[in-house]
Amino acid sequence: MNPKHSEIETATPASAILIVLSACFLFSFLDASAKYLVMNGMAAPFVAWMRFAVHLVLVLILFRGWANPALYRAVNKPAHVLRGIFLFGSTIFNFLALQTLQLAETISIYFFAPMIITALAGPLLGETVGWRRWVAVLVGFVGVLVITRPGFGTFGVGHLFSIGSMLSYSFYVLMTRKMGATETTESLIFYSALAPTILIFPAVPLYGSMPADAMQWILLFMVGALGGYGHWLLIKAYKLASTSALAPYPYSQMLWMIALGWVVFADLPDLWTLGGAAIIVCSGLYIIHREHRLRVRGRTSPGCEADDLAKRL
Repeated sequence: MNPKHSEIETATPASAILIVLSACFLFSFLDASAKYLVMNGMAAPFVAWMRFAVHLVLVLILFRGWANPALYRAVNKPAHVLRGIFLFGSTIFNFLALQTLQLAETISIYFFAPMIITALAGPLLGETVGWRRWVAVLVGFVGVLVITRPGFGTFGVGHLFSIGSMLSYSFYVLMTRKMGATETTESLIFYSALAPTILIFPAVPLYGSMPADAMQWILLFMVGALGGYGHWLLIKAYKLASTSALAPYPYSQMLWMIALGWVVFADLPDLWTLGGAAIIVCSGLYIIHREHRLRVRGRTSPGCEADDLAKRL
């Protein structure tokens, strides 16, 4: 192994870790804001649309849309549209789930996404998945069953929405992996906000509603601003350190979600949720560890780091 390359692979600047933790903090506030809005009568489709509309404006500003051709360059526009639909599906299903589930429950189920991605990477992307990672996927699924407990009277429509959100996000990431080799990072971010903003706009007159007070106005714009700025922070972080080096830190979002659920909504997860979350997190960390080892062992192309960045967006 190239010693210099190994050093890059293992070095994790403190600034990169801090930026990722900050992004997770913003994403937690995004979900808490959305939960507050939908629980106070605002339609989830409208909140989701505003999240992408504000995000789109921020992308144009942060990436200097008036002087950045890479933002609009697209090799496969239909794929960009489909990828945007998957991201919107992840968002709208999550907001619908938040109407009935605690923040800790939705994020726990969301953390099963890496296992779904691992399982589908073989048939959809041609990536080889060894038996150890398959075992980790099955163990993670047990964690989901512990949280939802189907057949014991606790499985509800909110869990279905949360699982739908997680599956939509998984397909969004798989498409990002596939498109990362041909599309610019800027275009992947831009079109993922543009597609849902345009496609869902006809539904705005049906679901749109004026916020009831100043707090709802602020939170409505915060949902989009937090999502857009959070993605921008991730881009900065993955320019400073490798994907595998930073992969464990997003799990810190679980702590923020539990804290916000308690402070804002007086919700505390039960032992079943905490136990299932622990199983899912451990399985996810093991998969990250395995993929890190395989990536270090097999990486030979200097362009792989750009692909790794695209996988995180």
